[in-house]
Amino acid sequence: MTDSERRNLQIITEVCDSFNDHNIEAILERFADEGVWRISRGTPPEGDRLVGKKDIRSMLSQRFTSIPDMAWEIHSHWVAGNRGCSEWRVIGHERNGNFLDWFGCDLWTLRGDGMIMLKDTYWKYAGSE
Repeated sequence: MTDSERRNLQIITEVCDSFNDHNIEAILERFADEGVWRISRGTPPEGDRLVGKKDIRSMLSQRFTSIPDMAWEIHSHWVAGNRGCSEWRVIGHERNGNFLDWFGCDLWTLRGDGMIMLKDTYWKYAGSE
């Protein structure tokens, strides 16, 4: 593993820890100003596309408010060059009473300086939506 791959693995690990802490500012600190988060739901084929820290902050604030006990169990992280993957299980209770329990992964692309350019989220879940 190269030095930059070790750094990228550490960044991805820290960002996932910050998701579990619901620490929005720590998450955003690692995103490039023009960073993109493609979430699983939304307009086909890629889901909704959040561009920039303002959009990402808004989504995280909404998500952590509507699912206050949302928590990720990380199964693995890996990196190859400026790309990485996190495999996880997320659980939590929405304020409307729905319980979520999903397996998923994030595909990451980092810039040469270690800033996140893309977080592309995929998950599996059973449900009608």
